[in-house]
Amino acid sequence: MRICGVDLVGNEAVICLLELEGQQFTLPDCRVRKLVLPKEHSREDLRQFQFSFAKLMTDYKVATVAIRERQTKGKFAGGAVSFKLEAAIQLIPTLDVLVLSPVAIKAALKENRLPLLFSDTGLKVFQEAAFTVACAAHG
Repeated sequence: MRICGVDLVGNEAVICLLELEGQQFTLPDCRVRKLVLPKEHSREDLRQFQFSFAKLMTDYKVATVAIRERQTKGKFAGGAVSFKLEAAIQLIPTLDVLVLSPVAIKAALKENRLPLLFSDTGLKVFQEAAFTVACAAHG
């Protein structure tokens, strides 16, 4: 099963593909590491983001997307644009979208340890949260 982990930061959707075959995890190559919505975005820009995300998931045969939930209040609260991105992803009819809270992610990783160290993945540092949420969703 192939999962796409998503970390929404500002106007960017940082992604990481993770596949589990038997007991073996693999990180499939992906042509993009993040999708960006223009800062001064229009309705059409949001539609284009949604289309691009759906096309990427179709191209890489991803059926499940796991999004790290953002806080609605406090120091680490998500911005309005990131909530728009989440809604755009959730409304893609061909995808099963999970939104995992930081508490749920931590519990899943405590129960099922990370399959490999992040430093051994070859991913960029900014993809760590997306990798972690993908691992938690596989648990």
